[in-house]
Amino acid sequence: MNVLITRPDYRGQELVEMLNQYQIFAIHQPLFTIEAGTELPQLPSVMSRLNTDDYVFAVSKHAIDFASETLVQTGFQYRSDLKYFAVGRQSAAYFSTKTAYPTYYPISSENSEGLLELPEMQCLEGKNILVLRAEKGRDFFAEQASLRGANVQYLECYRRQYLADSITEKMSLCKRAGIDSIIVTSTDILITLYEQTAEDDRQWLIECRLIVVSTRIAQLAYKLGWSRNKVLLSEKADNNSLLESVLKFIDKSN
Repeated sequence: MNVLITRPDYRGQELVEMLNQYQIFAIHQPLFTIEAGTELPQLPSVMSRLNTDDYVFAVSKHAIDFASETLVQTGFQYRSDLKYFAVGRQSAAYFSTKTAYPTYYPISSENSEGLLELPEMQCLEGKNILVLRAEKGRDFFAEQASLRGANVQYLECYRRQYLADSITEKMSLCKRAGIDSIIVTSTDILITLYEQTAEDDRQWLIECRLIVVSTRIAQLAYKLGWSRNKVLLSEKADNNSLLESVLKFIDKSN
């Protein structure tokens, strides 16, 4: 198995090193860089206007990092009278190290659907929810929370700067390097892979095995042409779970 890892930043390189420890060849090729969001200067004033017991939901570690850095730079602290949320155990633990307060998260399903099942999300009438996220993202949580009576506000903490000018050539190099498996952690990454891969390399791409972190990504892969036996769903999105998914597949293949 030769694996392409598209996860950005240090987590992608960390996963390469984890796979290498099991003698699995892996390449780290992020498709975008992460930059500070345009709305970060508004964060202190937006948070100060929240009411006691309102919610702050961070969609990713990137959002947590940029938001926390902004608050430190402006001398503003996370408020003790707010409730903090994340979608995964590791993100929640990380958020708590920044806020110094507990972070709520779904245990069974680390996604928006799971978050909406939490007891704290059942009665949202009049509740303000601040969502710390990228310049765009999935709107499902906000839509459902609004239907339950919440006032949802997005704040762009970071944005993705795609490296579209070099992706086509790099994907061709991956093909020549014998890559047969790709780890995909978002629908944006999958769409970019598909659109930026040259037509001559497209058949190779959809014959690659995909290791994905959500049923949404899997469903998109099927629509783009991947067969169901080529898509593996990792239980969670953290690196340990992704490594376990790869090792389980190899074990079944032997």
